[in-house]
Amino acid sequence: MGKLQVEMLVLGMVQTNCYLAVNRESRETLIIDPADEAARIVRRIDELGAAPAAILLTHGHFDHIGAVKPLKERYNIPVYIYTADRELMQDEQLNGSLLLIGRGVSASADHVLTDGEKISLAGFDIQVIHTPGHTAGGACYYIADEKALFSGDTLFCCSVGRTDLPTGSMSELRASIHEKLYALPEDVRVYPGHDVTTLIGYEKRYNPY
Repeated sequence: MGKLQVEMLVLGMVQTNCYLAVNRESRETLIIDPADEAARIVRRIDELGAAPAAILLTHGHFDHIGAVKPLKERYNIPVYIYTADRELMQDEQLNGSLLLIGRGVSASADHVLTDGEKISLAGFDIQVIHTPGHTAGGACYYIADEKALFSGDTLFCCSVGRTDLPTGSMSELRASIHEKLYALPEDVRVYPGHDVTTLIGYEKRYNPY
């Protein structure tokens, strides 16, 4: 057993997966895509005896950033996003909140990331994989030592994220998945932004996209 403990909460009206990536040894924790319902996230963090170290965003859509502001204020932790989605997360038109739920949701980032960059947070070495398609700045977070990939809305179990919102592109999404994600080991577990977890090998065989 590795040191990564993954806790999933399904939050908000779009049923988005928020992940707590907990270091079993130190209890330091990454909050990945805090979708909504900050109080529920805080309650689970308290139950786990976890110590939040940072917020990682796979992209800037409203249903992945809804609880960023209250969590950042509560824990005084930095927010990371891929550079190309920094504007999208701040823009209530681009991030889908005004269009899809009729009210503005936005957030800001402290750090922007680049493709292939490696960051060390909460005791984990994390590789940033730029996977445009769902949004221009979509990114996945790969922890090779734990064989874990947080894929956001790039890759789902037997499906992929939608590409009909601003900066989306189906051709780019397919390329991201086939050229970058399918190059990972087949036993890497995929933690997607919606629905259930899966494996890279399973998706290579059965995902119609």
